[in-house]
Amino acid sequence: MSVAQIKNKERVIKELTLFIRKVFSEPEICTIAKDIARKHLKSPNANVLIADELSSLTNVKIPAEHSEADELFLDLLKDIVRDETALY
Repeated sequence: MSVAQIKNKERVIKELTLFIRKVFSEPEICTIAKDIARKHLKSPNANVLIADELSSLTNVKIPAEHSEADELFLDLLKDIVRDETALY
């Protein structure tokens, strides 16, 4: 693995860690994020819609240009919502 790849992975981990800290300090973000994901899950541009609404309703700010960490978070969020519906 190159130095650039290692640095990128470190940046992604740091970004995700900061987000997890926000969630622990404001647990209502989880509920809001899942509600938003449910609403936009089937949209062709779900990541953009989820990111925009989450950014407008919480202190989680996802920029228009999604980073690798942003994409990982959005994909995880959609998977969690899909898993909920699969249980029923």
